[in-house]
Amino acid sequence: MNSPDPTAGQAAAPHRSGFACFVGRPNAGKSTLTNALVGTKVAITSNRPQTTRHSVRGIVHRDDAQLVLVDTPGLHKPRTLLGQRLNDVVRTTWAEVDAIGFCLPADQKIGPGDRFIAKELAQVKRTPKVAVVTKTDLADRETLTEQLIAVDQLGREAGIEWAEIVPVSAVSGEQVGLVADLLVPLLPEGPPLYPEGDLTDEPEQVMIAELIREAALEGVRDELPHSIAVVVEEMLPREDRPADRPLLDVHAFLYIERPSQKGIVIGPKGQRLKDVGTKARRQIEALLGTPVFLDLHVKVAKDWQRDPKQLRRLGF
Repeated sequence: MNSPDPTAGQAAAPHRSGFACFVGRPNAGKSTLTNALVGTKVAITSNRPQTTRHSVRGIVHRDDAQLVLVDTPGLHKPRTLLGQRLNDVVRTTWAEVDAIGFCLPADQKIGPGDRFIAKELAQVKRTPKVAVVTKTDLADRETLTEQLIAVDQLGREAGIEWAEIVPVSAVSGEQVGLVADLLVPLLPEGPPLYPEGDLTDEPEQVMIAELIREAALEGVRDELPHSIAVVVEEMLPREDRPADRPLLDVHAFLYIERPSQKGIVIGPKGQRLKDVGTKARRQIEALLGTPVFLDLHVKVAKDWQRDPKQLRRLGF
């Protein structure tokens, strides 16, 4: 006689799909965590604050769910029109997602920036919030324990009831899967929103521009991160190539605000720009899976961060 199937009569768990975003002060590990969850690079990361400008969606495919991650700029006190627009993007996103993950680095004490965000988050009443203590690989056990207690306290002070508090290291991969496990139950039931295999809905040209900008940000002076914008003007397959040896021509402009910055970006005898091109080209080839010829030019767009017309032209 066959033994009864213990799962007989049990309905399969419903499939869930929806949107979540990570918030936190600049450089809190939001983009690195997005990339770790998706399993590939969809958000640019840099050790300089304020590198994320576009709301990149990374898509996590699971058997039971599809989790779409919206990567927003860090909320900060704006000093320019660009800064105000970035903050507007953040607040609009908070109102539209199904869950919010508030990233707080394990190795840094909670500061005024975190309290400012917590106060803002408390006003978004209906969206469940998970506190994600990032960069646990940089903190010892005692420091981590103190931070978890401090995060719990921060929620109480701000009037936020955390759905969960979870420590994670995106760099070592520790507990990355658990973050997804905690976010998925907060999503509504529904079919997948994107085809299997899609990792982002960001247009390729935007992602390529971001990879170039990431390469350009490395090793430049502190005043430059805000001043660099990248626009991909043209992407065309090289016509005279055989089918088994394709080559994609990518022509892009790096825009800076002042003529004095041009020399910093280009470097002595053009070496810096050449290095930027080499690094970005490797990343673009990895992204697209095809050989690339990358043509970079630097242009001055005077005070573009404060000029509405130029902001529109540069995609903000």
